[in-house]
Amino acid sequence: MPLLLGVFETPNKVVEVVGRLRSRGYQDLDVFSPAPFPEVEDALIDKPSRVRLWTLIGGLAGVTTGFAMTIWMSYDWKIVVGGKALASIPPYVIIGFELTILFGGLLTLVGLAVHAGLPHGRFGKNDVGYSARFSAEDFGLTVRCKERDVAEVDALLRAFSAKEVSLVEP
Repeated sequence: MPLLLGVFETPNKVVEVVGRLRSRGYQDLDVFSPAPFPEVEDALIDKPSRVRLWTLIGGLAGVTTGFAMTIWMSYDWKIVVGGKALASIPPYVIIGFELTILFGGLLTLVGLAVHAGLPHGRFGKNDVGYSARFSAEDFGLTVRCKERDVAEVDALLRAFSAKEVSLVEP
């Protein structure tokens, strides 16, 4: 699939063209910018990360493990003191909380690695189309499209005042 690169001077033009491209169904977009611009990131990312599901699963597993482990141990090694219940919940809240944080943090790290593609080695994915000028003053936008859509995307990038439009990968 061809990859088109458009070079822009302002982040506002990049936001406009990204919005237009996304409304037309183009999803494989990358932006290179000299500094972080929240409006550009908001235009690119439309759904929340799935890493938060990993955190939820880890937290629930941690609290379940914390309470199950302590209640099981209290019934396994009975220490009867003054007729109190063997499985009293308030003292076990601390263990449940600590394991919630531990498991949630560990599964967040695992989820981040999985969704970032680290086990598969997708390092350097954004290197295609990068130029040193995108670290100085210009903004770059790469669009992966089908062969038949190259002329349409090229015209759209030029319509939004792109300084330069080039075909990076045929």
